[in-house]
Amino acid sequence: MTRIALAIHGGCGVMPEDSMTPEEWEGARHDLAAALRAGYALLKAGARAVDAVEAAVVVMEDSPHFNAGHGAALNENGLHELDASIMDGATLEAGAISASQAIRNPIKAARALMEDGHAVFLTGPAADRFAEAKGLDVRPQSYFTKQKQVAALAAMKAHAAAGTEGTENEKHGTVGAVALDADGHLAAATSTGGYNNKPEGRVGDSPVIGAGTYARDGVCAVSGTGKGEFFIRYVVGHEIASRVAYLKQDLASATDGVVNRDLAPYHIGAGLVAIDAAGVVVAPYNTLGMFRGWVTPEGRAFVATHGKIHEVTL
Repeated sequence: MTRIALAIHGGCGVMPEDSMTPEEWEGARHDLAAALRAGYALLKAGARAVDAVEAAVVVMEDSPHFNAGHGAALNENGLHELDASIMDGATLEAGAISASQAIRNPIKAARALMEDGHAVFLTGPAADRFAEAKGLDVRPQSYFTKQKQVAALAAMKAHAAAGTEGTENEKHGTVGAVALDADGHLAAATSTGGYNNKPEGRVGDSPVIGAGTYARDGVCAVSGTGKGEFFIRYVVGHEIASRVAYLKQDLASATDGVVNRDLAPYHIGAGLVAIDAAGVVVAPYNTLGMFRGWVTPEGRAFVATHGKIHEVTL
Protein backbone atom coordinates (compact mmCIF):
# COMPACT_ATOMS: atom_id res chain seq x y z
CA MET A 1 0.00 0.00 0.00
CA THR A 2 1.30 3.45 -0.96
CA ARG A 3 1.82 6.18 1.60
CA ILE A 4 -0.88 8.79 1.09
CA ALA A 5 0.11 12.40 0.51
CA LEU A 6 -1.56 15.74 -0.15
CA ALA A 7 -0.48 19.29 -0.96
CA ILE A 8 -2.47 22.46 -1.64
CA HIS A 9 -1.88 26.05 -2.69
CA GLY A 10 -3.95 29.20 -2.45
CA GLY A 11 -1.98 31.22 -4.98
CA CYS A 12 1.49 32.68 -5.30
CA GLY A 13 2.39 36.35 -5.36
CA VAL A 14 1.59 36.67 -1.68
CA MET A 15 1.74 40.32 -0.75
CA PRO A 16 4.07 41.88 1.84
CA GLU A 17 3.24 40.74 5.35
CA ASP A 18 2.22 44.23 6.42
CA SER A 19 -0.42 44.48 3.68
CA MET A 20 -2.93 42.38 5.63
CA THR A 21 -3.89 42.37 9.28
CA PRO A 22 -2.79 39.52 11.56
CA GLU A 23 -6.44 38.44 11.67
CA GLU A 24 -6.58 38.22 7.87
CA TRP A 25 -3.40 36.16 7.69
CA GLU A 26 -4.72 33.88 10.41
CA GLY A 27 -8.02 33.51 8.56
CA ALA A 28 -6.21 32.43 5.41
CA ARG A 29 -4.08 29.92 7.32
CA HIS A 30 -7.20 28.61 9.07
CA ASP A 31 -8.89 27.92 5.73
CA LEU A 32 -5.75 26.32 4.30
CA ALA A 33 -5.76 23.97 7.28
CA ALA A 34 -9.45 23.23 6.74
CA ALA A 35 -8.73 22.35 3.12
CA LEU A 36 -5.96 19.98 4.19
CA ARG A 37 -8.28 18.32 6.70
CA ALA A 38 -11.02 17.84 4.12
CA GLY A 39 -8.73 16.20 1.59
CA TYR A 40 -6.63 14.18 4.01
CA ALA A 41 -9.63 12.74 5.85
CA LEU A 42 -10.80 11.22 2.59
CA LEU A 43 -7.38 9.81 1.75
CA LYS A 44 -7.06 8.32 5.22
CA ALA A 45 -10.47 6.68 4.81
CA GLY A 46 -9.32 5.02 1.59
CA ALA A 47 -10.91 7.42 -0.89
CA ARG A 48 -9.46 8.15 -4.30
CA ALA A 49 -6.98 10.93 -4.92
CA VAL A 50 -9.47 12.65 -7.21
CA ASP A 51 -11.97 12.81 -4.34
CA ALA A 52 -9.37 14.36 -2.06
CA VAL A 53 -8.27 17.12 -4.42
CA GLU A 54 -11.88 18.05 -5.16
CA ALA A 55 -12.73 18.26 -1.46
CA ALA A 56 -9.69 20.39 -0.66
CA VAL A 57 -10.42 22.83 -3.48
CA VAL A 58 -14.09 23.14 -2.50
CA VAL A 59 -13.04 24.43 0.93
CA MET A 60 -10.85 27.09 -0.66
CA GLU A 61 -13.55 28.03 -3.18
CA ASP A 62 -15.90 28.64 -0.25
CA SER A 63 -13.37 30.84 1.54
CA PRO A 64 -13.31 34.63 1.03
CA HIS A 65 -9.53 34.59 1.44
CA PHE A 66 -8.68 33.09 -1.96
CA ASN A 67 -9.30 34.05 -5.57
CA ALA A 68 -11.66 31.21 -6.48
CA GLY A 69 -15.39 30.79 -6.05
CA HIS A 70 -16.56 32.96 -3.15
CA GLY A 71 -13.57 35.32 -3.30
CA ALA A 72 -13.10 35.47 -7.08
CA ALA A 73 -11.64 38.43 -8.94
CA LEU A 74 -13.66 40.81 -11.12
CA ASN A 75 -13.07 41.24 -14.84
CA GLU A 76 -12.88 44.58 -16.68
CA ASN A 77 -16.68 44.82 -16.71
CA GLY A 78 -17.07 44.09 -13.01
CA LEU A 79 -18.17 40.48 -13.53
CA HIS A 80 -16.87 37.24 -12.10
CA GLU A 81 -15.78 34.61 -14.63
CA LEU A 82 -14.68 31.39 -12.96
CA ASP A 83 -12.37 28.65 -14.26
CA ALA A 84 -11.54 25.20 -12.89
CA SER A 85 -10.26 21.78 -13.90
CA ILE A 86 -9.59 18.36 -12.42
CA MET A 87 -7.62 15.36 -13.68
CA ASP A 88 -7.49 11.73 -12.61
CA GLY A 89 -3.98 10.36 -13.07
CA ALA A 90 -5.24 6.77 -13.08
CA THR A 91 -7.23 7.17 -16.30
CA LEU A 92 -6.10 10.55 -17.68
CA GLU A 93 -9.76 11.52 -17.61
CA ALA A 94 -10.31 15.22 -17.02
CA GLY A 95 -12.98 17.89 -16.79
CA ALA A 96 -12.70 21.65 -17.14
CA ILE A 97 -14.99 24.67 -17.19
CA SER A 98 -14.22 28.30 -17.89
CA ALA A 99 -15.90 31.71 -17.85
CA SER A 100 -18.67 30.50 -15.55
CA GLN A 101 -20.66 33.33 -14.02
CA ALA A 102 -22.83 31.33 -11.66
CA ILE A 103 -21.33 28.06 -10.38
CA ARG A 104 -20.70 28.24 -6.65
CA ASN A 105 -18.03 25.53 -6.78
CA PRO A 106 -16.53 25.35 -10.26
CA ILE A 107 -14.39 22.37 -9.29
CA LYS A 108 -17.56 20.34 -8.70
CA ALA A 109 -18.72 21.20 -12.21
CA ALA A 110 -15.35 20.15 -13.62
CA ARG A 111 -15.62 16.83 -11.76
CA ALA A 112 -19.19 16.30 -12.97
CA LEU A 113 -18.10 16.98 -16.55
CA MET A 114 -15.25 14.49 -16.23
CA GLU A 115 -17.65 11.83 -15.02
CA ASP A 116 -20.26 12.73 -17.64
CA GLY A 117 -17.75 11.78 -20.31
CA HIS A 118 -19.24 13.64 -23.27
CA ALA A 119 -16.75 16.52 -23.20
CA VAL A 120 -13.59 17.57 -21.42
CA PHE A 121 -14.12 21.33 -21.53
CA LEU A 122 -17.22 23.53 -21.39
CA THR A 123 -17.22 27.31 -21.29
CA GLY A 124 -19.44 30.29 -20.49
CA PRO A 125 -23.22 29.91 -20.30
CA ALA A 126 -22.99 26.29 -21.44
CA ALA A 127 -20.91 25.48 -18.37
CA ASP A 128 -23.45 27.18 -16.13
CA ARG A 129 -26.33 25.32 -17.75
CA PHE A 130 -24.48 22.02 -17.41
CA ALA A 131 -23.87 22.60 -13.71
CA GLU A 132 -27.49 23.51 -13.07
CA ALA A 133 -28.67 20.43 -14.98
CA LYS A 134 -26.42 18.29 -12.79
CA GLY A 135 -28.03 19.75 -9.67
CA LEU A 136 -25.02 21.79 -8.60
CA ASP A 137 -25.41 25.01 -6.64
CA VAL A 138 -25.62 28.09 -8.85
CA ARG A 139 -25.58 31.58 -7.39
CA PRO A 140 -26.12 35.19 -8.49
CA GLN A 141 -23.03 37.27 -9.16
CA SER A 142 -23.52 39.05 -5.84
CA TYR A 143 -22.57 35.84 -4.00
CA PHE A 144 -19.01 36.04 -5.32
CA THR A 145 -18.50 39.78 -4.85
CA LYS A 146 -16.57 41.08 -1.87
CA GLN A 147 -15.62 44.68 -1.17
CA LYS A 148 -11.98 43.66 -1.40
CA GLN A 149 -12.47 42.64 -5.04
CA VAL A 150 -14.36 45.85 -5.84
CA ALA A 151 -11.52 47.92 -4.41
CA ALA A 152 -8.91 45.84 -6.21
CA LEU A 153 -10.68 46.30 -9.54
CA ALA A 154 -10.79 50.06 -9.07
CA ALA A 155 -7.12 50.06 -8.15
CA MET A 156 -6.14 47.98 -11.18
CA LYS A 157 -8.09 50.30 -13.50
CA ALA A 158 -6.26 53.26 -11.99
CA HIS A 159 -2.93 51.51 -12.48
CA ALA A 160 -3.82 50.73 -16.09
CA ALA A 161 -4.68 54.37 -16.73
CA ALA A 162 -1.46 55.56 -15.10
CA GLY A 163 0.76 52.90 -16.64
CA THR A 164 1.83 51.60 -13.24
CA GLU A 165 1.92 48.13 -11.68
CA GLY A 166 -0.65 46.91 -9.18
CA THR A 167 0.26 45.27 -5.89
CA GLU A 168 0.07 41.51 -5.57
CA ASN A 169 -3.16 41.60 -3.57
CA GLU A 170 -4.75 43.71 -6.33
CA LYS A 171 -3.84 41.25 -9.06
CA HIS A 172 -4.64 37.59 -9.06
CA GLY A 173 -4.62 34.23 -7.31
CA THR A 174 -5.54 30.60 -7.74
CA VAL A 175 -6.22 27.56 -5.57
CA GLY A 176 -5.21 23.99 -6.22
CA ALA A 177 -4.50 20.57 -4.80
CA VAL A 178 -2.54 17.43 -5.68
CA ALA A 179 -2.83 14.03 -4.00
CA LEU A 180 -1.55 10.47 -3.94
CA ASP A 181 -3.96 7.86 -2.61
CA ALA A 182 -3.35 4.52 -0.91
CA ASP A 183 -3.65 2.66 -4.21
CA GLY A 184 -0.92 4.76 -5.79
CA HIS A 185 -3.20 6.92 -7.93
CA LEU A 186 -2.50 10.61 -8.49
CA ALA A 187 -4.86 13.53 -9.11
CA ALA A 188 -4.76 17.30 -9.48
CA ALA A 189 -7.34 20.09 -9.32
CA THR A 190 -7.16 23.86 -9.83
CA SER A 191 -9.70 26.71 -9.57
CA THR A 192 -9.49 30.47 -10.07
CA GLY A 193 -11.25 33.74 -10.72
CA GLY A 194 -8.38 34.87 -12.96
CA TYR A 195 -7.05 38.33 -12.25
CA ASN A 196 -8.69 41.64 -11.44
CA ASN A 197 -9.49 43.76 -14.51
CA LYS A 198 -8.90 40.85 -16.88
CA PRO A 199 -10.46 41.14 -20.36
CA GLU A 200 -13.95 39.74 -20.66
CA GLY A 201 -13.77 36.12 -21.77
CA ARG A 202 -10.10 35.72 -20.87
CA VAL A 203 -9.17 32.18 -19.88
CA GLY A 204 -5.90 31.39 -18.15
CA ASP A 205 -4.07 28.16 -17.48
CA SER A 206 -6.13 26.87 -14.53
CA PRO A 207 -8.73 25.05 -16.64
CA VAL A 208 -6.26 24.03 -19.34
CA ILE A 209 -5.30 20.38 -18.94
CA GLY A 210 -1.54 20.05 -19.24
CA ALA A 211 -0.90 23.70 -18.39
CA GLY A 212 -2.28 24.60 -14.96
CA THR A 213 -3.47 21.09 -14.09
CA TYR A 214 -1.97 17.71 -14.89
CA ALA A 215 -1.79 14.23 -13.33
CA ARG A 216 -0.40 10.95 -14.59
CA ASP A 217 -0.05 7.84 -12.47
CA GLY A 218 3.51 6.70 -11.93
CA VAL A 219 4.83 10.17 -12.75
CA CYS A 220 3.41 13.20 -10.92
CA ALA A 221 0.48 15.55 -10.36
CA VAL A 222 0.79 19.33 -10.72
CA SER A 223 -1.36 22.37 -9.94
CA GLY A 224 0.01 25.77 -10.89
CA THR A 225 -0.50 29.40 -9.97
CA GLY A 226 0.82 32.53 -11.61
CA LYS A 227 0.45 34.41 -14.88
CA GLY A 228 -1.56 31.87 -16.83
CA GLU A 229 -0.59 32.99 -20.32
CA PHE A 230 2.96 31.77 -19.71
CA PHE A 231 1.84 28.54 -18.07
CA ILE A 232 -0.16 27.85 -21.23
CA ARG A 233 2.76 28.67 -23.55
CA TYR A 234 5.09 26.38 -21.64
CA VAL A 235 2.41 23.72 -20.97
CA VAL A 236 3.83 23.70 -17.46
CA GLY A 237 2.08 20.69 -15.93
CA HIS A 238 2.85 18.39 -18.85
CA GLU A 239 6.36 19.78 -19.19
CA ILE A 240 7.15 18.86 -15.59
CA ALA A 241 5.66 15.38 -16.02
CA SER A 242 7.71 14.89 -19.19
CA ARG A 243 10.93 15.80 -17.44
CA VAL A 244 10.16 13.30 -14.70
CA ALA A 245 9.04 10.53 -17.08
CA TYR A 246 11.48 10.94 -19.95
CA LEU A 247 14.51 12.74 -18.56
CA LYS A 248 14.24 10.86 -15.24
CA GLN A 249 14.59 14.08 -13.27
CA ASP A 250 13.48 14.10 -9.66
CA LEU A 251 10.43 16.23 -8.96
CA ALA A 252 12.37 19.03 -7.26
CA SER A 253 14.72 19.42 -10.22
CA ALA A 254 11.91 19.29 -12.77
CA THR A 255 9.77 21.90 -11.04
CA ASP A 256 12.68 24.17 -10.20
CA GLY A 257 13.80 24.09 -13.83
CA VAL A 258 10.44 25.33 -15.02
CA VAL A 259 9.61 27.86 -12.29
CA ASN A 260 13.02 29.35 -11.63
CA ARG A 261 14.73 28.97 -15.01
CA ASP A 262 12.34 28.59 -17.95
CA LEU A 263 9.90 31.24 -16.72
CA ALA A 264 12.53 33.50 -15.13
CA PRO A 265 13.24 35.64 -18.22
CA TYR A 266 9.65 36.85 -18.23
CA HIS A 267 9.79 38.24 -14.67
CA ILE A 268 6.36 36.86 -13.82
CA GLY A 269 5.02 35.42 -10.59
CA ALA A 270 4.94 31.64 -10.76
CA GLY A 271 4.43 28.81 -8.31
CA LEU A 272 2.94 25.35 -8.03
CA VAL A 273 2.44 22.31 -5.88
CA ALA A 274 3.38 18.89 -7.20
CA ILE A 275 3.58 15.33 -5.93
CA ASP A 276 5.26 12.28 -7.42
CA ALA A 277 4.49 8.58 -7.38
CA ALA A 278 6.46 8.09 -4.16
CA GLY A 279 4.57 10.83 -2.33
CA VAL A 280 7.34 13.42 -2.51
CA VAL A 281 5.82 16.90 -2.33
CA VAL A 282 7.34 20.13 -3.64
CA ALA A 283 5.99 23.68 -3.62
CA PRO A 284 8.38 26.02 -5.48
CA TYR A 285 7.55 29.68 -6.09
CA ASN A 286 9.46 32.77 -7.22
CA THR A 287 7.42 35.46 -5.45
CA LEU A 288 7.39 36.93 -1.94
CA GLY A 289 5.39 33.93 -0.83
CA MET A 290 2.68 31.45 -1.66
CA PHE A 291 -0.35 30.28 0.28
CA ARG A 292 0.43 26.57 0.67
CA GLY A 293 0.01 23.50 2.83
CA TRP A 294 0.95 19.82 2.91
CA VAL A 295 0.74 16.66 4.96
CA THR A 296 3.84 14.56 5.61
CA PRO A 297 3.88 10.75 5.27
CA GLU A 298 3.77 10.66 9.07
CA GLY A 299 0.49 12.56 9.07
CA ARG A 300 1.82 15.93 10.26
CA ALA A 301 0.22 18.94 8.58
CA PHE A 302 1.71 22.33 7.82
CA VAL A 303 0.55 25.59 6.26
CA ALA A 304 2.53 28.65 5.21
CA THR A 305 2.22 31.98 3.47
CA HIS A 306 5.77 33.32 3.55
CA GLY A 307 8.90 31.73 4.99
CA LYS A 308 7.48 30.80 8.38
CA ILE A 309 5.82 27.38 8.48
CA HIS A 310 2.93 26.69 10.87
CA GLU A 311 2.08 23.17 12.05
CA VAL A 312 -1.66 22.52 12.31
CA THR A 313 -3.77 19.67 13.64
CA LEU A 314 -5.66 17.35 11.35
